[in-house]
Amino acid sequence: MNIRIGHGYDLHRLVEGRKLILGGVDIPYEKGLLGHSDADVAVHALMDSMLGALALGDIGKHFPDKDPKYAGISSILLLEKVTALINEKGFFLSNADITVIAQRPKLLPFINEMRERIASSIGCDLSDISIKATTEEGLGFTGSGDAISAHAVCILCKK
Repeated sequence: MNIRIGHGYDLHRLVEGRKLILGGVDIPYEKGLLGHSDADVAVHALMDSMLGALALGDIGKHFPDKDPKYAGISSILLLEKVTALINEKGFFLSNADITVIAQRPKLLPFINEMRERIASSIGCDLSDISIKATTEEGLGFTGSGDAISAHAVCILCKK
């Protein structure tokens, strides 16, 4: 069996006047992530890990932030496009593990909904998607509450 492993990372600044979307879920919070799309760092990191596993570049290559058709777009829609590309290459997602790094808000109440949303978009079992949240104990951009970041790793298998 041909197995490929990928890693992805993303970071966006928190600002007022934007919705906070993580894992495809609208999280109630006074700030949201700044970006060309909905700036969903969890999904962006996952897409980069999937693309990286097959050496297909990153999301900036496939969905440039200079292209107006991606302005404000749902990252879940982009994840569906990345999944289709992975499938066209003869692979499927075996599993993914995502870590969201945010001082606040607390994300535990939203983790299962995020997992469900991502699994549904990819067309995999809920058990194939792991999402965890952690803080940086007040350190750095995320620890100060200025940003949220995410890491993701995935395994893709040949069909």
